[in-house]
Amino acid sequence: QEQPVESGGGLVQPGGSLRLACTASEPTFSRHHMGWFRQAPGAEREFVAAIDWSGFSPYYSDIAKGRFTVSRDNAKKTVYLQMNSLRPEDTAVYYCNEAGPSMPGAPPRTPFGSWGQGTQVTVSS
Repeated sequence: QEQPVESGGGLVQPGGSLRLACTASEPTFSRHHMGWFRQAPGAEREFVAAIDWSGFSPYYSDIAKGRFTVSRDNAKKTVYLQMNSLRPEDTAVYYCNEAGPSMPGAPPRTPFGSWGQGTQVTVSS
């Protein structure tokens, strides 16, 4: 399984915005739910947001609700994360991965594919 490639990170001031992108090469990309996860220094990797295979059903963690928007373009095999109103506590390496439910009927919050290199997001004045 090939690794996804994340991009779009950078340094932004508090209150600013960034748009992350994740491109996969898997031929079955359009069949998979995709998720965004992040890992801050000294912390465990955590779920941020996910979107179902069709692109019509997004799922958000509490940290993302109201500020982040997840979307996808299956023709481009790319999933996006638009992040607005960024805070210093959003500083982390952001990763994308295939995502699935931990149990039947649960939202797709569990990663189960290969991890890429991630993209660094730093929110600081």
